[in-house]
Amino acid sequence: MTEAAPRTETVGVSPGRVNLIGEHTDYNEGYVLPIALGERARVTISPRTTGGGDGITVSSVQLDETVEVEDPTPGEHAWWGYVAGVVWALRERGHQIGPVTAVLDSEVPVGGGLSSSAAIESATVLALDAHEGLGLSPEEMAEVAQAAENDFLGVPTGPMDQRASLWCRTDHALLLDCRDLSTTHIPFALPESLTLALVNTRSPHVLADGHYAQRRDACAAAARTLGVRALRDIGPDDLPDALARLDDDEQVRRVRHVVTENARVLEAVEALRAEDWPTLGRVLTASHASMRDDYEITVPTVDLAVETALAHGALGSRMTGGGFGGTVIALMPTDRVDELTTALEAAYVERGFTTPGVSTSRASAGGIELSR
Repeated sequence: MTEAAPRTETVGVSPGRVNLIGEHTDYNEGYVLPIALGERARVTISPRTTGGGDGITVSSVQLDETVEVEDPTPGEHAWWGYVAGVVWALRERGHQIGPVTAVLDSEVPVGGGLSSSAAIESATVLALDAHEGLGLSPEEMAEVAQAAENDFLGVPTGPMDQRASLWCRTDHALLLDCRDLSTTHIPFALPESLTLALVNTRSPHVLADGHYAQRRDACAAAARTLGVRALRDIGPDDLPDALARLDDDEQVRRVRHVVTENARVLEAVEALRAEDWPTLGRVLTASHASMRDDYEITVPTVDLAVETALAHGALGSRMTGGGFGGTVIALMPTDRVDELTTALEAAYVERGFTTPGVSTSRASAGGIELSR
């Protein structure tokens, strides 16, 4: 009997994402509207040739580091946990994942609010699904990648990031209903006269530092007080009465942000469908003000980037991601992007901040589209 040839290496590729609008609405069962980026994570899986048992070997091209993980255990926050966590999550679901070697090569900036972690997790699950012949559905892939983030790494993010990295389509934004996880692909192709600029404020955020969990807990407490399953159940017309029933000033601000942000997501969708770019810009800017004043998750570097973008022609601008640093997006006239770059450099020097980086992006393919 001829033995089967050993499995060769398998590559999974998945992008980072930028959330156009809908911040901190996902774990409140609301709406989000992300796009996938051109920057991607690549994870190459091959049979493990070192160590024993069912351990894994994880290498990072960027860090030039290799780690042997003999028994992936929840609670690990090291860089390799994004890969090991997916292996762990698959095994928890009963999949027999053998000893493998994983090589990580990622272009997605770390700590920039562009979901570098979800890109890695999604690329890993795509590679393992193909390598092990698991036949996972798109939803199962997203659940496994999210379980790695939530249950292995202990970061209580909602359902958006991994689904955006996996499910987004080229030239579309993904409207995700975080209650039932239904999706609608909304056309998003800017005219040549407009560009989506991304400002890396060089102030990395860290979701595991407690700020994220504190805000999530405040929302859950407010929902209990208001007698609803989640803040998604409070509509704009219900907001005045809901706020009057809350005694905690912090909860008042958090609820106001979530309810109005959900409404802004739906307004942004209608603006995209109508190609009404001024309205989209206005909604983006209103979102930033709400994050700054009610959710209190912005920092001076991102506020300065938004203010500078608006002063130099942006139709709208906002911070994107979990907060406390990261990336700012700006809907800019294409012929003023260079002007914005120069103005940001001058403004940051004047304030003593590290010079930011400016790039541009379009709505790109998610991991599942890339793997076809």
